[in-house]
Amino acid sequence: MKARLQTSLGQQLVMTPQLRQAIRLLQMSTLELQAEVAEAIETNPLLEWTEDAPYDAPTPVDGTSPGSGASGADDAGDSSRDDRDGEDWTPDEASWDGVGSGSGGGGGSDDDREGAAERMAEPESLGDHLLWQLHLSPLSERDRRIGAALIDALDEDGYLREPLSAIAETLLPETVAGEDEILTVLHQLQRFDPVGIGARNLGECLRLQLEVLPDCTPGRALALRIVDGPLERLPRSGIAGIAQELRSPIDQVEQAVQLVRSLDPRPGKQVGEVDPDNYVIPDCVVWRQRGVWKVALSQQAMPRVSIHRGYEQMIRRCGESDAGYLRTQLQEARWLLKSLEARGETLLKVMRCLLRMQAGFLEFGEQALRPLTLREIAGEVGLHESTVSRAIARKYVRTPRGTLPLKAFFASGIDTEGGGEASSTAIQAMIRRLIDDENPRKPLSDAKLADLLKQAGIPVARRTVAKYREAMNISASHERVRIG
Repeated sequence: MKARLQTSLGQQLVMTPQLRQAIRLLQMSTLELQAEVAEAIETNPLLEWTEDAPYDAPTPVDGTSPGSGASGADDAGDSSRDDRDGEDWTPDEASWDGVGSGSGGGGGSDDDREGAAERMAEPESLGDHLLWQLHLSPLSERDRRIGAALIDALDEDGYLREPLSAIAETLLPETVAGEDEILTVLHQLQRFDPVGIGARNLGECLRLQLEVLPDCTPGRALALRIVDGPLERLPRSGIAGIAQELRSPIDQVEQAVQLVRSLDPRPGKQVGEVDPDNYVIPDCVVWRQRGVWKVALSQQAMPRVSIHRGYEQMIRRCGESDAGYLRTQLQEARWLLKSLEARGETLLKVMRCLLRMQAGFLEFGEQALRPLTLREIAGEVGLHESTVSRAIARKYVRTPRGTLPLKAFFASGIDTEGGGEASSTAIQAMIRRLIDDENPRKPLSDAKLADLLKQAGIPVARRTVAKYREAMNISASHERVRIG
């Protein structure tokens, strides 16, 4: 068979530096984004801060006021509703903690604002982040108990160091599960964000991250062979030794090694506790104008940065060889601005969808929060679930009910007798309301609370009520007895 040359046309998706930068900026908090942009301005002479406009309240990205119908805002309700000027709320009319006296039915009570402040101040740990995803996953109650045990066994780097047999022992006596069943749940857990979580060794952690990359990523196939085999021998053998062992060209092995080095060997560190002394800067602002909910990006969430026009004109006058460095910096500056714009558009797209689906939550509080998952939002906005997860991670929105994390708009659901669904957050709000109205001399037991919820059309088990009650830090009925 003779060797011959053949040309072909094809398309492939490559994880370019620009795409990596856009993904990294999307999952940053506002404070991290500001620090990242400040560092870019210090190192890139083509970038500069633009003069800040007078700042009175968070406004849309185009600088117009919330009540002017800016292009950066969007309606999230039925515009045909009757005008309710007395119930309108704008950032200028209320304090940061809630709604002013003119907020009417759209405002939250003091309890609502205190609860929102507590949720905002609580630092999120890796376990909290994973448990939140676990409760949103379509798993059975048994699998969720196994998943919670696995999450509890993860170390701070996100690795599962304990054997599956030890996990099975921790589930006893309530749940008897074999290692095969635990392994199946572990594979589900390894699909959570951040990618690479739940691995039992470094090779498995890197392989999980490589598997989510497109098949056409340069060096991916060879990188998978490296992490499954000679990864530990790489420091001793070097690229040449690995190339000889895998019988592959050195340049291809070097490309694969560079791809492996770009992965995160400690994915658990991506989610950590936040210093509670740090202030939360909202990324979005939600207000109501003439009975319609609208949303816009906050000015503080969009760094005011632009390209230095003087250097840009200098580059146009110079030749290719005279301005090579400046042309490179100009291209990087344009990439940064484009990534910032894409971050804002994605965040607005997700927030608009949340407002359409959870308008009742803003109107009436937690009892009106409907079940909602990442998959539903991803399907509505046409994005991948991981993109939606990054878009809402450590992001906050200023609402009439206080400054809330975007995760507060999501909740798992329970089927009701009427054929619908009730969110876990709404059920917790109902339980809290029942306990607040109970007779202090004869508090309601978990079984009685379950009966009352069943009468309201929400069939939940007594142990589910106990779980929700403990999650809200409410004592058992015998500890709530008050005689005096």
